[in-house]
Amino acid sequence: MGFRWYGDGNDTVTLDQIRQIPGVETVVWSLHHKQAGEVWEQAEIDAEVARITGLSREARARGVTRTLDAEVVESVNVHESIKLGRTVLGLGRDEAIDNYVTTIKRLGRAGVKVVCYNFMPVFDWLRTDLWHPLPDGSTALYFEKAVVDRMTPEGLIADMAAGSHGLTLPGWEPERLAGFTELNAAYDGVTHEDMYASYKYFLEAVIPACAEADIRLGVHPDDPPFDVFGWPRVVSTPDDLARVLDLHPSPYHGLTLCLGSFSANPAQAPLAAGTVRRFVDRIHFTHVRNIKHFENGDFTEVGHRACEGDVDTTGIMRAYAEAGYTGYVRPDHGRHLWDENTTNKPRPGYGLYDRALGTQYLLGAWDAFRYSAPPAALGASADSPESPIVSRAT
Repeated sequence: MGFRWYGDGNDTVTLDQIRQIPGVETVVWSLHHKQAGEVWEQAEIDAEVARITGLSREARARGVTRTLDAEVVESVNVHESIKLGRTVLGLGRDEAIDNYVTTIKRLGRAGVKVVCYNFMPVFDWLRTDLWHPLPDGSTALYFEKAVVDRMTPEGLIADMAAGSHGLTLPGWEPERLAGFTELNAAYDGVTHEDMYASYKYFLEAVIPACAEADIRLGVHPDDPPFDVFGWPRVVSTPDDLARVLDLHPSPYHGLTLCLGSFSANPAQAPLAAGTVRRFVDRIHFTHVRNIKHFENGDFTEVGHRACEGDVDTTGIMRAYAEAGYTGYVRPDHGRHLWDENTTNKPRPGYGLYDRALGTQYLLGAWDAFRYSAPPAALGASADSPESPIVSRAT
């Protein structure tokens, strides 16, 4: 079980707080000051790993002995020149790939086992309200289709910056988006097939380095999983996932299966647990969260419990348990609870409390299916009426 952390001075959550969440073993981290295409220096990597895995003298004096590992990085972002297959924003494709390979090798030396990344053009994720009120008084990330339909990308960039509370938003880096006009023009006429060809080129170049470093790459699904602003997205549907995996047969090429992003398409939400079963051998890392859809195309993020929304989080954990999954998992975006809405002002989606609650819900489901279910139940299909443990969807 992992918990995403953005680093000292860049997160309202502390490592001390993460250590106190039962069951969390892995800090999911990154060097968030690095831009896509930049090389990560070995000294920077080693310092962050030491910060995560170590204990301060003050903590030891308080009797703290529990430590965390730093085996998952989210993300080493892919430069737009790699996606486009040509020079953009002052960097050529092959130079950007060389830098990526160097970073992978250095992360391997530091003991990293999985690197999450995405292949989305321009925007890594998209919401229209970062602090949308829910009926219980909490707030959450929200997608309003009508707003996207009438909004320009430039307007969305400004709105995201205004709602970030001054914290970094991965995928919305102001340094990169300062070149938005060039980026937007560069994607003019680029097709889905062009993107797959660039993707294959990238994988053929970096996967040998991943095998050498013993690091598994896991691609994150598009969020939301459909084209936006006319830019082609190629990791959206179950068939897309299959095609992406077919681009390279290596076990070091796989998925960071984010079930919340995948399920943002309402037609795909009922397929989440089945998608786990279909691709489990190539899932290196997974995010589990819940969303609620509305008939007009809007959706909101909600609590992790299955009955809160349209994603069968219980069934998803059952699918992982029955498959004997041994990869990494983390709760994904959480609601902003209690004093977070008024005083703490966390990064949107990344407060402490709801993600801690989500961790316990996911681990409770895992424990129920992995350790408490009779052996016969573990061998039953998800739709088997004979199973004594029945998910919400069943």
